Amino acid sequence: MIRMWRLCLLFALLSVTCGRPQLSLRSHEMMNFINKAKTTWTAGENFQNVKYEHLKSLCGTMLKGPQLPDTVKHASNIKLPDNFDARTEWPNCKTIGQIRDQGSCGSCWAFGAVEAISDRICIHSKGQVSVEISAEDLLTCCDECGFGCSGGFPSAGWDYWTKSGLVTGGLYGSNVGCRPYTIASCEHHVNGTRPPCSGEQDTPECTTACISQYSIPYKQDKHFGYKSYNIPSDQQQIMTEIYNNGPVEAAFTVYEDFLLYKSGVYQHVTGSELGGHAVKILGWGKENGTPYWLVANSWNEDWGDKGYFKILRGKDECGIESEMVAGVPQP
Repeated sequence: MIRMWRLCLLFALLSVTCGRPQLSLRSHEMMNFINKAKTTWTAGENFQNVKYEHLKSLCGTMLKGPQLPDTVKHASNIKLPDNFDARTEWPNCKTIGQIRDQGSCGSCWAFGAVEAISDRICIHSKGQVSVEISAEDLLTCCDECGFGCSGGFPSAGWDYWTKSGLVTGGLYGSNVGCRPYTIASCEHHVNGTRPPCSGEQDTPECTTACISQYSIPYKQDKHFGYKSYNIPSDQQQIMTEIYNNGPVEAAFTVYEDFLLYKSGVYQHVTGSELGGHAVKILGWGKENGTPYWLVANSWNEDWGDKGYFKILRGKDECGIESEMVAGVPQP
């Protein structure tokens, strides 16, 4: 049935245009196609007047890259709840509910890492330490992680945290922490208050100094991981890891239909592959009988369900369960 849907959509798109047009020229047909299919999710307009090249550049995670040396396995007999949301489990850790914006840069691999690291520092300190770990620091200073805004490996980011440490740094324009993000937020999606997104910008320079407004020296602001590790591609193991230690980073393949997600439990219906993407998984549950992972994206709060999405759980949908990494902070 899905194959027939895709064939029908292909003929419809070919009748409209050829080549690689802006997504806005075909999103209406694709959106209607998905919604008429009555699958487990609803499509809607997220990106408007955004070039195809920009959409591909947001998917900056290189899939099937190097793995960490260690893989952590939990006991298989732990009783887990049917629904879990890290935001309500650890309400004193405010970073868990934060949606960031990677701007015009393929830095999702860095964002997924520092978001989960920030959460875990708070969780493991029992709420005593609450910091925003800098995506800027990881993006610009980790040479072995890949190519900055042109893409990187999530596992290498966690390894860098354990070996070199990462300083603090908040959102663009926030002046929070040592090295806040310097790539401006932009209007990826609907028409709004932010400036329009352009093409991928150059990776900023690695600077081993904090902004002038921040009083702690760079080296003293470093936060280190105690160990980082792979998580087995097994939903029980993944759920146990999140339940015990907090959100994790996951990488998966993005298809064009994912860009249109608005609500429900996403599973790939149609559209071609755009590239690899990294995100933070913070919980799980069931919606109308369909099991899902609860996920925070880094495309600002305008996208999807206020910046979040749900994706089918237990079927390795788009590879979401194949490349998960995490770690624990130094005490």
